[in-house]
Amino acid sequence: MPASAYKSYQQNSVLTATPGELTLMLYNGCIKFIRQARIAMTEKNVENKNTYLQKAQNIIRELMVTLDQKQPVAKNMLQLYDYINRRLVEANIKNDSEILDEVEGLVTDFRDTWKQVIEITQKNQPKRDHA
Repeated sequence: MPASAYKSYQQNSVLTATPGELTLMLYNGCIKFIRQARIAMTEKNVENKNTYLQKAQNIIRELMVTLDQKQPVAKNMLQLYDYINRRLVEANIKNDSEILDEVEGLVTDFRDTWKQVIEITQKNQPKRDHA
């Protein structure tokens, strides 16, 4: 029962998340899959490494297609996402954990910046009375 309760909680947290929180979840998921791929790489588990890196790539591609192209920073972000995606492919082909270190650092930077944006946005939201 606890496992199903946790799964239900996870599903509800996704369904009730703001777009900003969903983006944060994507970054966290990408980091998790990169770390799992690194473990699989050290264990020489090619199948799992490939699966996790493909999941990380899927998240990066999702971030690419959901970029708001009207924002000035979108073009630069798209180029960085494309770079990350290409490096994930390269890490998979070459079995290179150093590339994973680089990419994890980039995604972590994106995640941390995004987290700050959410916090600033929430602080600047007008307070609502719950009367």
